[in-house]
Amino acid sequence: MQATIYKSTGSWYVVKSANGDFLQARLPGIFKKDGDITSTNPIAVGDEVSIAMEDGGQDTAMITDIAGRKNYIVRSSPQSKYKKHIVAANLDQAVLVCTVKEPRTSQGFIDRFLITAAAYHIPAVLVFNKRDVYKAKDMEQYEHWKEVYESMGYTVLLTAAASGEGIDALREVLHDKTSLISGHSGVGKSTIINNMLPELQLKTKNVSGWSGKGMHTTTFAEMFDLPGGGRLIDTPGLREFGIVDIPKAELSHYFLEMQPFLANCQFNNCQHLDEPGCAVKEAVEEGEIDMDRYLSYVAIWHTIDEKGY
Repeated sequence: MQATIYKSTGSWYVVKSANGDFLQARLPGIFKKDGDITSTNPIAVGDEVSIAMEDGGQDTAMITDIAGRKNYIVRSSPQSKYKKHIVAANLDQAVLVCTVKEPRTSQGFIDRFLITAAAYHIPAVLVFNKRDVYKAKDMEQYEHWKEVYESMGYTVLLTAAASGEGIDALREVLHDKTSLISGHSGVGKSTIINNMLPELQLKTKNVSGWSGKGMHTTTFAEMFDLPGGGRLIDTPGLREFGIVDIPKAELSHYFLEMQPFLANCQFNNCQHLDEPGCAVKEAVEEGEIDMDRYLSYVAIWHTIDEKGY
């Protein structure tokens, strides 16, 4: 029987069968020893699997096979920088919830998320939440980021989930698509989901006053069916988004605005740092590439080691 992974808790999975039933399923140990699986989690939310009902169990099943993925998105494992953790699989798009304040989402965090989405060929959407707490200076920052990221082709939305502002526009973006939704803890991700699916009433917490950081409310990734079509995958709040499997030499390929200039550099292996005849640096100087994005590229380049982490 075919099924889709809706929730992963590490040892047990919640699956939705082809006939619409939700079941508890577990993974036989052989999959965990499979040399082809290099991530810390062999199965992720969104995976399509085959299941067999367990003897004597009416609502428990064994996962017997994992179908090939059309795509997936990964981050570095919380347990080890040199291991990867599959966040979700078979996505139509990845949505990053950001905030200009309370807590502030750094451009480096945004760019790491977008780099990873681009590397795995997943369209990305930026949702700037908490519009209701932005002052004039905050709106200037939002408008700047909106201009920069929309010029690259990204969809950028502004919401105030607490009041429902902008939620209808986001609902249209999510319609009939399987979407990952991610972001720092405290950016209002759970409040956004509660607007979409009020029957869930996901727990929300305020930003921690002493640290300015959001407090975790989601422990495991979980997928929900959206009214009218589409599915939304909620993920645990992230403090950092670690890049994996992206060598330094390839990093510029995932900065979409740099792509038109890469072939014009004097050297084929140009890293766009101190090399002469660099078309990317020239584009930065001429205002064709945003300076902050270039500085973000340089900062991320210096954090990646020779293994691509």
